[in-house]
Parts: sequence; C-alpha cells; structure tokens
Amino acid sequence: MKQLTKYCSAFFLALLLTWVTGCASTDEVSDTRAESSQTPGAYIDDSMITTKVKAAIFNEPGLSAAEINVETYQGDVQLSGFVASEEDITRAVEVAQRVEGVRSVQNNMQVKQSRYR
Repeated sequence: MKQLTKYCSAFFLALLLTWVTGCASTDEVSDTRAESSQTPGAYIDDSMITTKVKAAIFNEPGLSAAEINVETYQGDVQLSGFVASEEDITRAVEVAQRVEGVRSVQNNMQVKQSRYR
C-alpha cells in the first residue's frame, strides 16, 4: 500500500510538472499573441485576486455574491451582474478596490428593474 501511494505521488508530481512547463510561454510567440496572453504566474495572480474579491463581497453584509460576477485581467477587476440598488453597486466597487493587488475596478453592474410598475 505504501508503495502504491509512493507511485501515485510520483505520477501526480510528474503530471503537475508537465502541466506547468507546458503552459509556460516561449520567446517564439508572435508579438500580437504575446501582448494578449498572460504568463502562468500572472494568470494565477489574477485568479487569486478574483477569489479575494469574491470573498470580500461575500463577507460584506447586504451584498449578494451570487449576483455579482468578478473577472480579473492583469490586476484590473471587472464587476458585472444585477444588484438591488445603486448603493450596492457603490459598496461592491469600494469592497473590490480595498482588495490587495487590485489596480482598477470597472463597474458593469446594473440595478434590477422591478417587473411590476
């Protein structure tokens, strides 16, 4: 059983190393593609920022994290979705701006319109 665990660990380590080196960018990439693509490290950083912003919104009383979408590219955060009020939009933007690593916040959120008028 210990030997099986050892082999499985070695296999997954080799798989992880293959994945990481396979995703690394090379100097042979065209200029156009190099400008629009991210390195694996930058992608991971953006994923961490996205996770931190989502957690901060989730922990903010009165904001619904399920209704606010968060996307990050090179530290620039985009918030989208539908919220209950303008105050919720303002609070969500302020919460996102306080997260470490966020360079800017773009607001694409909208206030929900009531169905009955």
